Amino acid sequence: MMVVLADGGAALGPLKRIWRTIARVWDSTAMYMPLLLMGALALGTYWLVRNTPIFSTPEVAKEVGHEADYFMRNFTVKTFDETGMLKSEIYGAEGRHFPDTDILEIDQVRIRSIKPEGQITTATAKRAYANSDGSEVQLVGDALVLRQASQDAAGKQTPRLEFRGEFLHVFFNEERVKSHKPVVLIRGADQFTGDTFDYDNLDQVANLKGRVRGVLMPKSATQAAPAR
Repeated sequence: MMVVLADGGAALGPLKRIWRTIARVWDSTAMYMPLLLMGALALGTYWLVRNTPIFSTPEVAKEVGHEADYFMRNFTVKTFDETGMLKSEIYGAEGRHFPDTDILEIDQVRIRSIKPEGQITTATAKRAYANSDGSEVQLVGDALVLRQASQDAAGKQTPRLEFRGEFLHVFFNEERVKSHKPVVLIRGADQFTGDTFDYDNLDQVANLKGRVRGVLMPKSATQAAPAR
C-alpha cells in the first residue's frame, strides 16, 4: 500500500507542472488578446474594403447662369479672313458677353460687312445680338440693313437694297435677311411691305407674307434714234 501511494504521488508531479506551464502561457497570451483581436479586425476591414465594388456617383453638372462675364464700352470688334482682309466690323456703345450662349449683346450697334468682291452691307439698330464671329446678328429696334448698289463680275448693275423694321435677323455669310415682324423693303426706287419677310440674295428671291403691298416706280428711259 505504501509503495502504491508513493508511486501515485510521483506520477502526479509532472502533470501538475504541465498544467502550470499551460496556465502561465495562457496568462501571457491573455495580456495580448485585445491587441490580437484589434489586428484581426483591422485586417478584416482592409480585406472588405479592397473587395467591395465601388459605385461612383454621377457628377452634378454645374449650371451656368445667364450672366455676363465681361463688358465693353465704345468698342469696335473686327474680324478678318484667312488672307488678312477685313471681313466685318462691329461698333457698339456698350456690349455684354454671355458665356452660356456665347452671344454678344450690343447697344446702339453699327455693323459693316465686306464681301470679297468689295460689296459693303451696313446694319444699325438700338440693340443687337451677335454670335462669336458676327456672321449672324439679330437687330432689335429701328433696325436697318443697307446694301449699297454695286456691279457684279459680268458688269451687271445691282440696285441699292434697304430693309427696315423693328426686328431683322441677318445672316451675312448666307446673304439672307428675315423677320417675323413687318418689314419695309426698298429696292432701287421700288418699295414693298409685308407682315413677315424672308429675303435670299443668292437666289434673288424675296418672300413677303401677310398684308403685302408694293409700289413699282416706272423706269424713265429715253430711246436714242437710230443712226442713219
